[in-house]
Amino acid sequence: MNLPEALDYVLKEVQTAQKNFTKFNSYHEGYAVILEEMDELWEEVKKKDATGRSEKKLKREAIQVGAMAIRFLVDLID
Repeated sequence: MNLPEALDYVLKEVQTAQKNFTKFNSYHEGYAVILEEMDELWEEVKKKDATGRSEKKLKREAIQVGAMAIRFLVDLID
């Protein structure tokens, strides 16, 4: 995947999240959401290749981590 493609995926995820969820109310909430997405990515990373690690799931979780980091900036930082 190249950078423009990755950024496009993240942008689309940010836009979907903005439509479906309210803005982050605090730094703590934003951090918690990012951490939850990181934990989901980590769970997939820890799987052994032969026992079910999914590149599709890794991609989805990485996109969500990026999107929530962008939301943190947009929603909480002036």
